[in-house]
Amino acid sequence: MRNLFEEYGYSKFDIENKVIDCWNEIFDPKNPNHFYFDAPDNTGYMEDTGNDDARTEGMSYGMMMALQMNRKDIFDRIWKWARVNMYLEDGPNKGFFCWSNQTNGKKNADGPAPDGEEYFAMALFFAANRWGNGEGIFNYTEEARAILRTAIHGPCKMWDEKYHHIRFVCNCPFTDPSYHLPHFYELFAKYADPCDKEFWLSAAEASRKYLVKACHPETGLAAEYATDEGEPLEKKMHGTFFSDSYRVAANIGLDALWCGKTPELSKIAANIINFFDGKKPEELKDYMIDGRALKKNARHPIGLIATVAEAAIAVDENDSIAVEKAKAAVKRLWDTPMRVGRRRYYDNCLYFFAILALSGKYQSY
Repeated sequence: MRNLFEEYGYSKFDIENKVIDCWNEIFDPKNPNHFYFDAPDNTGYMEDTGNDDARTEGMSYGMMMALQMNRKDIFDRIWKWARVNMYLEDGPNKGFFCWSNQTNGKKNADGPAPDGEEYFAMALFFAANRWGNGEGIFNYTEEARAILRTAIHGPCKMWDEKYHHIRFVCNCPFTDPSYHLPHFYELFAKYADPCDKEFWLSAAEASRKYLVKACHPETGLAAEYATDEGEPLEKKMHGTFFSDSYRVAANIGLDALWCGKTPELSKIAANIINFFDGKKPEELKDYMIDGRALKKNARHPIGLIATVAEAAIAVDENDSIAVEKAKAAVKRLWDTPMRVGRRRYYDNCLYFFAILALSGKYQSY
Protein backbone atom coordinates (compact mmCIF):
# COMPACT_ATOMS: atom_id res chain seq x y z
CA MET A 1 0.00 0.00 0.00
CA ARG A 2 1.12 3.51 -0.77
CA ASN A 3 2.66 5.30 2.23
CA LEU A 4 1.92 8.97 1.66
CA PHE A 5 3.56 10.03 4.92
CA GLU A 6 6.87 8.54 3.78
CA GLU A 7 6.49 10.08 0.31
CA TYR A 8 6.02 13.45 1.98
CA GLY A 9 9.23 13.09 3.99
CA TYR A 10 8.18 11.68 7.36
CA SER A 11 10.50 9.03 8.80
CA LYS A 12 9.49 5.39 9.12
CA PHE A 13 10.28 5.54 12.82
CA ASP A 14 8.02 8.53 13.42
CA ILE A 15 5.24 7.03 11.32
CA GLU A 16 5.31 3.77 13.26
CA ASN A 17 5.20 5.66 16.55
CA LYS A 18 2.30 7.79 15.34
CA VAL A 19 0.28 4.67 14.53
CA ILE A 20 1.07 3.04 17.88
CA ASP A 21 0.25 6.22 19.78
CA CYS A 22 -3.14 6.41 18.07
CA TRP A 23 -3.93 2.83 18.96
CA ASN A 24 -2.97 3.38 22.59
CA GLU A 25 -5.02 6.57 22.80
CA ILE A 26 -8.15 4.60 21.97
CA PHE A 27 -7.52 1.09 23.30
CA ASP A 28 -5.02 1.23 26.17
CA PRO A 29 -6.88 1.20 29.50
CA LYS A 30 -3.95 3.03 31.09
CA ASN A 31 -4.53 5.97 28.76
CA PRO A 32 -7.03 8.43 30.32
CA ASN A 33 -8.55 9.14 26.90
CA HIS A 34 -9.30 5.57 25.85
CA PHE A 35 -12.85 4.63 24.88
CA TYR A 36 -12.49 0.92 24.26
CA PHE A 37 -13.46 -1.11 27.33
CA ASP A 38 -13.19 -4.81 28.17
CA ALA A 39 -16.44 -6.31 29.40
CA PRO A 40 -17.44 -9.66 30.98
CA ASP A 41 -17.45 -12.98 29.10
CA ASN A 42 -14.54 -12.06 26.84
CA THR A 43 -16.37 -9.15 25.26
CA GLY A 44 -15.55 -5.47 24.79
CA TYR A 45 -17.15 -2.31 23.47
CA MET A 46 -16.35 1.10 22.01
CA GLU A 47 -18.09 3.91 23.87
CA ASP A 48 -19.40 6.96 22.07
CA THR A 49 -18.23 9.35 24.77
CA GLY A 50 -20.35 12.18 23.41
CA ASN A 51 -23.57 10.20 23.81
CA ASP A 52 -22.68 7.69 26.55
CA ASP A 53 -23.60 4.66 24.47
CA ALA A 54 -22.17 2.00 22.16
CA ARG A 55 -23.11 2.31 18.50
CA THR A 56 -22.73 -0.01 15.54
CA GLU A 57 -20.71 2.78 13.92
CA GLY A 58 -18.08 2.70 16.66
CA MET A 59 -18.23 -1.05 17.24
CA SER A 60 -17.60 -1.79 13.57
CA TYR A 61 -14.88 0.88 13.48
CA GLY A 62 -13.22 -0.76 16.48
CA MET A 63 -13.28 -4.12 14.73
CA MET A 64 -11.68 -2.63 11.63
CA MET A 65 -9.00 -0.92 13.73
CA ALA A 66 -8.23 -4.16 15.59
CA LEU A 67 -8.09 -6.05 12.29
CA GLN A 68 -5.63 -3.57 10.81
CA MET A 69 -3.45 -3.78 13.93
CA ASN A 70 -3.59 -7.60 13.98
CA ARG A 71 -5.32 -7.70 17.36
CA LYS A 72 -7.62 -10.69 16.98
CA ASP A 73 -8.23 -10.74 20.71
CA ILE A 74 -9.84 -7.31 20.71
CA PHE A 75 -11.58 -7.90 17.38
CA ASP A 76 -13.29 -10.99 18.78
CA ARG A 77 -14.22 -9.24 22.01
CA ILE A 78 -15.95 -6.39 20.15
CA TRP A 79 -17.67 -8.72 17.71
CA LYS A 80 -18.96 -10.96 20.50
CA TRP A 81 -20.31 -7.95 22.45
CA ALA A 82 -22.09 -6.73 19.31
CA ARG A 83 -23.42 -10.19 18.41
CA VAL A 84 -24.68 -10.86 21.95
CA ASN A 85 -26.09 -7.43 22.78
CA MET A 86 -26.89 -5.64 19.50
CA TYR A 87 -28.16 -8.44 17.28
CA LEU A 88 -31.88 -8.25 16.51
CA GLU A 89 -33.38 -11.72 16.90
CA ASP A 90 -36.91 -11.01 15.68
CA GLY A 91 -39.20 -8.43 14.14
CA PRO A 92 -38.89 -6.73 10.74
CA ASN A 93 -35.21 -5.93 11.38
CA LYS A 94 -34.27 -9.50 12.28
CA GLY A 95 -30.67 -10.21 11.28
CA PHE A 96 -29.50 -6.62 11.69
CA PHE A 97 -27.96 -4.90 14.71
CA CYS A 98 -29.44 -2.31 17.05
CA TRP A 99 -27.68 0.92 16.16
CA SER A 100 -27.39 2.14 19.80
CA ASN A 101 -27.01 0.26 23.09
CA GLN A 102 -26.31 1.30 26.62
CA THR A 103 -22.84 0.30 27.71
CA ASN A 104 -24.40 -2.36 29.97
CA GLY A 105 -25.71 -4.00 26.79
CA LYS A 106 -29.36 -2.89 26.94
CA LYS A 107 -30.77 -1.84 23.57
CA ASN A 108 -31.74 1.81 23.04
CA ALA A 109 -33.54 1.17 19.74
CA ASP A 110 -35.07 -1.58 17.63
CA GLY A 111 -33.53 -0.74 14.28
CA PRO A 112 -30.14 -0.60 12.52
CA ALA A 113 -27.93 2.03 10.88
CA PRO A 114 -26.61 0.80 7.51
CA ASP A 115 -23.12 2.25 7.93
CA GLY A 116 -22.58 -0.08 10.88
CA GLU A 117 -23.71 -3.12 8.91
CA GLU A 118 -21.42 -2.43 5.95
CA TYR A 119 -18.41 -1.94 8.25
CA PHE A 120 -19.26 -5.09 10.21
CA ALA A 121 -19.38 -7.08 6.98
CA MET A 122 -16.10 -5.70 5.62
CA ALA A 123 -14.24 -6.22 8.89
CA LEU A 124 -15.55 -9.79 9.12
CA PHE A 125 -14.49 -10.66 5.57
CA PHE A 126 -11.02 -9.26 6.28
CA ALA A 127 -10.84 -11.26 9.51
CA ALA A 128 -11.61 -14.45 7.60
CA ASN A 129 -8.87 -13.68 5.10
CA ARG A 130 -6.30 -12.65 7.71
CA TRP A 131 -6.94 -15.14 10.51
CA GLY A 132 -9.23 -17.83 9.09
CA ASN A 133 -12.76 -18.74 10.10
CA GLY A 134 -13.73 -20.24 13.44
CA GLU A 135 -16.98 -21.75 14.61
CA GLY A 136 -20.36 -20.24 15.42
CA ILE A 137 -20.30 -16.46 15.46
CA PHE A 138 -16.58 -16.60 14.67
CA ASN A 139 -17.24 -18.10 11.27
CA TYR A 140 -16.54 -14.62 9.98
CA THR A 141 -17.37 -15.26 6.33
CA GLU A 142 -20.79 -16.72 7.00
CA GLU A 143 -21.65 -13.96 9.48
CA ALA A 144 -20.69 -11.28 6.96
CA ARG A 145 -22.60 -12.95 4.17
CA ALA A 146 -25.69 -13.21 6.36
CA ILE A 147 -25.58 -9.47 7.10
CA LEU A 148 -25.35 -8.54 3.42
CA ARG A 149 -27.94 -11.13 2.37
CA THR A 150 -30.41 -9.59 4.80
CA ALA A 151 -29.45 -6.08 3.72
CA ILE A 152 -30.39 -6.55 0.07
CA HIS A 153 -32.92 -9.40 0.16
CA GLY A 154 -34.69 -8.95 3.51
CA PRO A 155 -37.95 -7.09 4.10
CA CYS A 156 -36.12 -3.98 5.37
CA LYS A 157 -33.66 -3.20 2.61
CA MET A 158 -30.51 -1.20 3.21
CA TRP A 159 -29.82 -0.69 -0.50
CA ASP A 160 -32.27 0.70 -3.03
CA GLU A 161 -32.87 -1.75 -5.89
CA LYS A 162 -33.35 0.93 -8.53
CA TYR A 163 -30.33 3.13 -7.82
CA HIS A 164 -28.13 0.61 -5.94
CA HIS A 165 -27.68 3.37 -3.35
CA ILE A 166 -27.36 2.66 0.35
CA ARG A 167 -30.19 4.13 2.44
CA PHE A 168 -29.81 6.40 5.46
CA VAL A 169 -32.04 3.91 7.30
CA CYS A 170 -33.84 0.89 5.90
CA ASN A 171 -36.42 1.57 3.19
CA CYS A 172 -36.20 5.36 3.60
CA PRO A 173 -36.41 7.61 0.48
CA PHE A 174 -32.99 9.26 0.83
CA THR A 175 -29.35 8.46 1.43
CA ASP A 176 -26.28 9.65 3.32
CA PRO A 177 -23.34 10.40 0.99
CA SER A 178 -20.85 9.36 3.67
CA TYR A 179 -22.34 5.85 3.70
CA HIS A 180 -21.27 5.29 0.09
CA LEU A 181 -18.21 3.00 0.16
CA PRO A 182 -17.51 1.79 -3.40
CA HIS A 183 -14.21 0.26 -2.30
CA PHE A 184 -16.15 -1.98 0.10
CA TYR A 185 -18.64 -3.00 -2.58
CA GLU A 186 -15.86 -4.05 -4.95
CA LEU A 187 -14.77 -6.50 -2.26
CA PHE A 188 -18.29 -7.56 -1.35
CA ALA A 189 -18.57 -8.69 -4.98
CA LYS A 190 -15.69 -11.09 -4.28
CA TYR A 191 -16.62 -12.32 -0.83
CA ALA A 192 -20.40 -12.10 -0.41
CA ASP A 193 -22.87 -14.66 -1.81
CA PRO A 194 -21.78 -15.38 -5.41
CA CYS A 195 -25.32 -14.80 -6.66
CA ASP A 196 -25.05 -11.16 -5.53
CA LYS A 197 -21.77 -10.38 -7.31
CA GLU A 198 -23.37 -8.26 -10.04
CA PHE A 199 -25.40 -6.30 -7.49
CA TRP A 200 -22.29 -5.29 -5.58
CA LEU A 201 -20.35 -4.39 -8.71
CA SER A 202 -23.28 -2.21 -9.78
CA ALA A 203 -23.39 -0.65 -6.31
CA ALA A 204 -19.69 0.24 -6.52
CA GLU A 205 -20.17 1.92 -9.91
CA ALA A 206 -23.33 3.67 -8.78
CA SER A 207 -21.72 5.03 -5.60
CA ARG A 208 -18.74 6.51 -7.44
CA LYS A 209 -21.12 8.24 -9.83
CA TYR A 210 -23.29 9.33 -6.94
CA LEU A 211 -20.44 11.00 -5.08
CA VAL A 212 -19.71 13.11 -8.15
CA LYS A 213 -23.32 14.31 -8.12
CA ALA A 214 -23.53 14.81 -4.34
CA CYS A 215 -20.30 16.81 -3.94
CA HIS A 216 -20.41 20.48 -4.87
CA PRO A 217 -18.47 21.12 -8.11
CA GLU A 218 -16.36 23.90 -6.56
CA THR A 219 -16.00 23.16 -2.85
CA GLY A 220 -16.25 19.36 -2.99
CA LEU A 221 -18.56 19.45 0.05
CA ALA A 222 -21.48 17.03 0.40
CA ALA A 223 -24.53 17.26 2.61
CA GLU A 224 -25.16 14.90 5.50
CA TYR A 225 -28.39 13.67 3.91
CA ALA A 226 -29.25 13.92 0.24
CA THR A 227 -31.62 12.63 -2.42
CA ASP A 228 -30.69 9.91 -4.87
CA GLU A 229 -29.97 12.69 -7.37
CA GLY A 230 -27.38 14.14 -4.99
CA GLU A 231 -29.44 17.17 -3.96
CA PRO A 232 -29.10 18.16 -0.28
CA LEU A 233 -32.20 17.79 1.83
CA GLU A 234 -33.49 20.93 3.50
CA LYS A 235 -31.22 22.56 6.08
CA LYS A 236 -33.44 21.38 8.93
CA MET A 237 -33.18 17.84 7.51
CA HIS A 238 -29.38 17.79 7.74
CA GLY A 239 -28.92 19.10 4.22
CA THR A 240 -25.70 20.87 5.20
CA PHE A 241 -22.05 19.90 5.55
CA PHE A 242 -22.09 18.48 9.07
CA SER A 243 -20.47 15.66 11.04
CA ASP A 244 -21.37 12.66 8.83
CA SER A 245 -20.27 14.60 5.76
CA TYR A 246 -16.65 14.70 6.86
CA ARG A 247 -16.29 11.03 6.01
CA VAL A 248 -16.85 11.57 2.29
CA ALA A 249 -13.30 12.91 1.94
CA ALA A 250 -11.90 9.93 3.84
CA ASN A 251 -13.89 7.48 1.74
CA ILE A 252 -12.60 9.01 -1.48
CA GLY A 253 -9.06 8.70 -0.15
CA LEU A 254 -9.49 5.06 0.86
CA ASP A 255 -11.16 4.21 -2.45
CA ALA A 256 -8.07 5.55 -4.22
CA LEU A 257 -5.78 3.58 -1.89
CA TRP A 258 -7.53 0.25 -2.44
CA CYS A 259 -8.99 0.52 -5.93
CA GLY A 260 -7.01 3.24 -7.69
CA LYS A 261 -7.86 6.81 -8.56
CA THR A 262 -10.67 8.04 -10.75
CA PRO A 263 -10.32 11.54 -12.28
CA GLU A 264 -13.71 12.79 -11.06
CA LEU A 265 -13.07 11.75 -7.46
CA SER A 266 -9.50 13.08 -7.59
CA LYS A 267 -10.95 16.45 -8.53
CA ILE A 268 -13.39 16.33 -5.62
CA ALA A 269 -10.52 15.49 -3.25
CA ALA A 270 -8.53 18.46 -4.52
CA ASN A 271 -11.53 20.76 -4.15
CA ILE A 272 -12.14 19.67 -0.55
CA ILE A 273 -8.49 20.16 0.36
CA ASN A 274 -8.45 23.55 -1.34
CA PHE A 275 -11.59 24.68 0.49
CA PHE A 276 -10.09 23.90 3.89
CA ASP A 277 -6.56 24.99 3.03
CA GLY A 278 -5.02 26.99 5.86
CA LYS A 279 -8.01 26.74 8.19
CA LYS A 280 -7.20 26.10 11.85
CA PRO A 281 -9.37 23.89 14.08
CA GLU A 282 -10.96 26.85 15.81
CA GLU A 283 -11.88 28.40 12.44
CA LEU A 284 -13.85 25.42 11.16
CA LYS A 285 -17.63 25.80 10.87
CA ASP A 286 -20.71 24.03 9.63
CA TYR A 287 -21.28 24.96 5.98
CA MET A 288 -23.75 24.96 3.18
CA ILE A 289 -22.26 22.75 0.50
CA ASP A 290 -21.47 25.80 -1.64
CA GLY A 291 -19.09 26.93 1.10
CA ARG A 292 -21.19 29.52 2.91
CA ALA A 293 -20.28 29.34 6.59
CA LEU A 294 -23.01 28.84 9.15
CA LYS A 295 -22.94 30.21 12.68
CA LYS A 296 -22.01 27.06 14.56
CA ASN A 297 -18.44 25.93 14.89
CA ALA A 298 -17.68 22.43 13.64
CA ARG A 299 -18.62 19.87 16.30
CA HIS A 300 -15.70 17.61 15.39
CA PRO A 301 -12.89 19.82 14.07
CA ILE A 302 -10.11 17.27 14.63
CA GLY A 303 -12.05 14.62 12.74
CA LEU A 304 -12.58 17.08 9.90
CA ILE A 305 -8.87 17.88 9.71
CA ALA A 306 -8.18 14.13 9.60
CA THR A 307 -10.57 13.34 6.77
CA VAL A 308 -9.38 16.28 4.67
CA ALA A 309 -5.83 14.96 5.04
CA GLU A 310 -6.91 11.44 4.05
CA ALA A 311 -8.33 12.84 0.82
CA ALA A 312 -4.73 13.64 -0.18
CA ILE A 313 -4.34 9.99 -1.24
CA ALA A 314 -6.76 10.60 -4.10
CA VAL A 315 -5.19 13.81 -5.44
CA ASP A 316 -3.85 13.74 -9.01
CA GLU A 317 -0.05 13.60 -8.72
CA ASN A 318 0.30 15.60 -11.94
CA ASP A 319 -1.54 18.56 -10.42
CA SER A 320 1.36 20.33 -8.70
CA ILE A 321 -0.81 22.94 -6.97
CA ALA A 322 -3.17 20.28 -5.59
CA VAL A 323 -0.21 18.20 -4.39
CA GLU A 324 1.29 21.13 -2.49
CA LYS A 325 -2.01 21.80 -0.77
CA ALA A 326 -2.36 18.08 -0.04
CA LYS A 327 1.04 18.15 1.66
CA ALA A 328 -0.12 21.08 3.78
CA ALA A 329 -3.30 19.23 4.76
CA VAL A 330 -1.28 16.17 5.76
CA LYS A 331 1.13 18.31 7.79
CA ARG A 332 -1.80 19.99 9.55
CA LEU A 333 -3.05 16.56 10.61
CA TRP A 334 0.43 15.42 11.65
CA ASP A 335 0.86 18.50 13.82
CA THR A 336 -2.63 18.27 15.36
CA PRO A 337 -2.98 16.08 18.46
CA MET A 338 -5.87 13.73 18.98
CA ARG A 339 -8.87 15.15 20.75
CA VAL A 340 -9.44 14.94 24.49
CA GLY A 341 -12.64 15.47 26.44
CA ARG A 342 -16.21 14.32 26.03
CA ARG A 343 -16.44 14.60 22.22
CA ARG A 344 -13.22 12.70 21.51
CA TYR A 345 -14.80 9.44 20.24
CA TYR A 346 -15.82 10.47 16.71
CA ASP A 347 -12.85 12.75 16.10
CA ASN A 348 -10.33 10.15 17.19
CA CYS A 349 -11.90 7.35 15.17
CA LEU A 350 -11.60 9.48 12.04
CA TYR A 351 -8.11 10.54 13.10
CA PHE A 352 -6.85 6.97 13.51
CA PHE A 353 -8.33 5.83 10.21
CA ALA A 354 -6.59 8.74 8.47
CA ILE A 355 -3.25 7.88 10.09
CA LEU A 356 -3.64 4.24 9.04
CA ALA A 357 -4.53 5.20 5.46
CA LEU A 358 -1.76 7.79 5.05
CA SER A 359 0.83 5.38 6.46
CA GLY A 360 -0.21 2.61 4.08
CA LYS A 361 -1.43 0.48 6.97
CA TYR A 362 -5.13 0.52 6.13
CA GLN A 363 -4.90 -2.74 4.23
CA SER A 364 -7.37 -4.56 2.03
CA TYR A 365 -7.24 -8.25 2.95
